[in-house]
Amino acid sequence: MNNLAICYENGEGTEKNLDKAFYWYQKAAESGENLAMNNLAIYYESGFGTEKNLEKAFYWYQKAAENDDWLAKNDLAACYSNGIGTEENLEKAFYWYQKAAENGDWFVMNSLAIYYEIGKGTEKNLEEAFYWYKKAAESDHKDAMYNLSKCYEKGKGTEKNSEKAFYWCQKAAENGHNDAMYNLSKCYEDGEGTEKNLEKAFYWYQKSAEYDNLIIKNSLATYYKNGGIIGKNLETSFYRYQKAVENGDEIAMNNLARCYENGEETEKNLEKAFYWYQKTAENDDKDAMNDLARCYENGFGTEKNLEKAFYWYQKATEDSENSNGDELYFSKWTSENEFIDKFIQEAQINAKNSYEVLEWIPYDKLKNINYHDKGGFSEIHKAIWLDGPIDNWNFDKQQWNRWNFQEGYEVILKNLNNSSSLNDKFLSEWKYHYNCQKKTFSKFIQFFGITQDPNNLDYMIVMSYAKKGSLRKCLPNIVKFKWQYKLKLLKNIILGLKIIHTSDLAHCDFHDGNILISDNYETYIIDLGLCKPINDLQDSIDRNCGVLPYMAPEILRNNPYTLASDIYSFAMIMWEFTSGVPPFNNKAHDYDLVLSICEGERPEITKNTPKCYRDLIEQCWNSDPLKRPTIIMLEHIISQWLEYVNEYYEINGEVIKNVSEINDVNEFIEANKALTQEQADISNIQFHPQVCYTSRLLTEILDQNISECLDCEI
Repeated sequence: MNNLAICYENGEGTEKNLDKAFYWYQKAAESGENLAMNNLAIYYESGFGTEKNLEKAFYWYQKAAENDDWLAKNDLAACYSNGIGTEENLEKAFYWYQKAAENGDWFVMNSLAIYYEIGKGTEKNLEEAFYWYKKAAESDHKDAMYNLSKCYEKGKGTEKNSEKAFYWCQKAAENGHNDAMYNLSKCYEDGEGTEKNLEKAFYWYQKSAEYDNLIIKNSLATYYKNGGIIGKNLETSFYRYQKAVENGDEIAMNNLARCYENGEETEKNLEKAFYWYQKTAENDDKDAMNDLARCYENGFGTEKNLEKAFYWYQKATEDSENSNGDELYFSKWTSENEFIDKFIQEAQINAKNSYEVLEWIPYDKLKNINYHDKGGFSEIHKAIWLDGPIDNWNFDKQQWNRWNFQEGYEVILKNLNNSSSLNDKFLSEWKYHYNCQKKTFSKFIQFFGITQDPNNLDYMIVMSYAKKGSLRKCLPNIVKFKWQYKLKLLKNIILGLKIIHTSDLAHCDFHDGNILISDNYETYIIDLGLCKPINDLQDSIDRNCGVLPYMAPEILRNNPYTLASDIYSFAMIMWEFTSGVPPFNNKAHDYDLVLSICEGERPEITKNTPKCYRDLIEQCWNSDPLKRPTIIMLEHIISQWLEYVNEYYEINGEVIKNVSEINDVNEFIEANKALTQEQADISNIQFHPQVCYTSRLLTEILDQNISECLDCEI
């Protein structure tokens, strides 16, 4: 009966008729013919000659397997593995794969090895996996040949052996295994397990491409691009990248984007580069995520957006198991200080993106070290960092890539005076800075790591260099900006301060010298040296330290610092945007000024300042801290003003719509007109000889006036 069914199935001696084949397979199976049981199961599973019925397929596979049919054992295992006609049961799948393999089924041996390799349905056992891969490979199973080559390559279940890895990869490739063809081409190209041979590498690249292998099409395009044995042909590589992209190859998308970015194989087009980086990044390609972040960071092919850059840098390293890589990559160093070592090591182990990596930077990796400036409690130097900062994580090499700067990377060194034996408390400023930096790299100057001056053994902080310097130095230019640009700067400063406040910290020394400006007018907050957690503000803050004109009256009265004290300092920065000079520049910064501030004196607000802006300044520097707005309120107000003013103008400054009903907007528009008609001139302003705009100890001044300040407390 089984043979009759086969005749109907194949059309041997009669017309092909699957219905009759099914009928006779069923009759034979019900009569106990083992082979017919398995064939009947196949007919039920595939719907040949009858309706598809997976439950009946499973039933007959099980009957045949229990009758020791070796083919049925494999099919039954597949049913349990994939939940065909029964519930998925990996343990039973493993059991039947094992039974079939022990009966000499070389096809099943490969499946059994896979179960052992990944611990599916049984405990993971790489030695057993290697054993069964080898048994199947020696029986000419091409998948097993390839898998065996990977065992030798990676040292899974056996010792690493590049020659044997090459041998079995070659055997699999010669038997038509597509992935093996690709690996074989890489072996020839890199000389792994065999002599380097670019002709053979190219041959196997081409062979695999004929099988419509997307990765190979991309690699072949790269081969054309880089030259290889066939000579460089950029037009061909670009064409092949395009063809691979049409077939959905994500790696080729990223390479196509690079072609557009660099303009090597086609006309340079940053917009198209950005488009393809974005497409690839959205498909979870880590390299593309880093490239997309770089586009947002630098404004390549799209508007500059540091928040989106940060998002994609962070996403590129989410869920990547790189902590061990970090530890290995940075392992051979010590600062000779247990607190610094612990701080940097913890940052390296937990880093999720390049902006979270801290390094111990050898002093001999810094050159052209020159004095740059002096702060209240430290000295600043400029230098060239020869290695340059971390760029992104290399998933192939499991290590960090660095930016490739031919002449090094310009950095700032902040000397920590008398720090040769610093302790954990001394590092608190940089821990606060680092934790804020992790939340948004676009609002805090980047902290790269720590080095040590061998001449005096003082430790030095290595930071990025903001070319325009402090906000104070930029005030003469900023005061001439139109209000939409002033508001944007203020919003960026607010967003940085918001990170501090929402981290339950207060800056405690917020002034225009602690805000840096880049060459494209991005703002960065620095010097969190007096920064303290909110819970510690009542008793731990040194209230005798700071820049007097920016210190809130409650601090001058020796009351505890609060978040509202930072808001008072921000009010002075708002005022500077209208004046172009620091506050109280015409007065000595002495006990008389302390008393005046406590009595309610504030800088005179300049004419043509929008009324709504004037009102907000006055709220922020109110003598009563409880009447000052919070940082969240400030963000909302400034953002709304900026949105409305931007709606009023096109990029070229022409009116596009009438929003005259919004009084606040009109005030900014009128202020812009007044500014255009009569530019502020602050070049001739004379500063009082006893001004001081660097942080300092004010103990002597405040001790003289504490009783008088308390008398004038509101």
